[in-house]
Amino acid sequence: MRAAVFHAQEDLRIEEVDEPTPGPGEVKIRNAYAGICGSDLHIYFAPGSAGIDLEHPHPVTGSTLPQILGHEFSGTVVELGPDVTEVSVGDRVAVWPIYACGTCAACRRGAPNACRTIGFHGITAHGGGMSEFTTVPASKLHVLPENVDLRLGALVEPMAVAWHAVTRSGIGAGQRALVVGAGPIGIGVWFALRARGVETVVVSEPSEVRRRAIQGVGAEHVIDPMSEDLSAVVARVTDGDGVDAVFDAAGVGPALASGLEQLAPHGTAVVVAIHERAMDFDPTALVMPEASITGTLAYLQEDFDAVIAAMAEGRYDTTGWVDDVPLDRVEETIQALRAGKGMKALVVA
Repeated sequence: MRAAVFHAQEDLRIEEVDEPTPGPGEVKIRNAYAGICGSDLHIYFAPGSAGIDLEHPHPVTGSTLPQILGHEFSGTVVELGPDVTEVSVGDRVAVWPIYACGTCAACRRGAPNACRTIGFHGITAHGGGMSEFTTVPASKLHVLPENVDLRLGALVEPMAVAWHAVTRSGIGAGQRALVVGAGPIGIGVWFALRARGVETVVVSEPSEVRRRAIQGVGAEHVIDPMSEDLSAVVARVTDGDGVDAVFDAAGVGPALASGLEQLAPHGTAVVVAIHERAMDFDPTALVMPEASITGTLAYLQEDFDAVIAAMAEGRYDTTGWVDDVPLDRVEETIQALRAGKGMKALVVA
C-alpha cells in the first residue's frame, strides 16, 4: 500500500509499504481522509518539538522512525482482529489517537491527554492515517452516525482539541468570549462556543484570509488587531464588562497579552496554542480582576463523542476553510501551510 512516511527532519517520502494485519483487540481501517495540522508541521521541520525522539523508541508504543504520518483521520472498518466485538466491518469511524502510560500522575487522575509520556497514532505510534490502511485498538474508535460523512469525521480530532479547551474554560450559555487567532483551532473554538449557547464571540485575527474564513461560517464580530482597537470592540459588544473567557489559538505572546486585558472579573484565559517563544507576563493582569489562566492539551474520549454529536446536529460547516489534497502532495502542502497559504488540508487516502 502507499503511505506518507516520515524518515527524518524535512525527509518525507511517499512509499510502498506492507499492509498491516490487526492483532487481538485491533481493527484494520481503510483510511478515507487525514488532516495536516500544526503538529505535522512541527514534525516535519522540527521533530523534537513534536515529541519525536530521533534515536530512541517511544516509551509507551515502542515506535521508531520511519513513521507513517496522520493522527487526525477517519475511515471504514474492513477487518476485525481476534476478540473485537464492539464494532463491525463497515462501520465508519473517527479515531481517538492517544496512547498513554496508564501509571503517571495524569493518567491516575483520569487525564491521559496530559500523560507525561503521551504518544499519538500517526506521530509516535506505528501506522497513521496518511496511508491506504492502518490498524488501531478497537477501544479508540468512535463510530460516525449516518449524517456525519467521513470528510467531516476526519475533523473530529482537531475540533475535539477546541471542544476540550472550551470545556476547560467553564464558559456557559449566555456568556461572552474572545478567540485570539482564527486558524483551524480558532474556528473550532468558535464552533464549540456556539454549540454551547455562547452567542457573543469576538474574534481577533490579523490574517485577511483567516478573517474571511471564519466570517464565512458565521462569525460576526471579527477584527484585524493591527488596524482596529480590540478593547473598544470588546467594550462595545459586552457593554463594558469584558469577556468571560479568552482563548489563545494564536500562540503569539502579544496576542495572548492583548486577550488578558479583555477579561471580565473572574474570567478565564485558556492557552490552546503551542508557543514557540517565551513571553513577558505581568501577573497583575490576573490579580486585579481575580482572573485565571489555564493550559489545555488535546482531548478526552468524551470530547470526541461531544463533537460527533454536535456534528450530527449540523453545528459544523467546512465551507471555505477545508481543502482536499492527494497523498502525492503531502510534502508540498506542508510547505504551503508553513508559508501561510491555505487553512486546513485533508489528505485523501
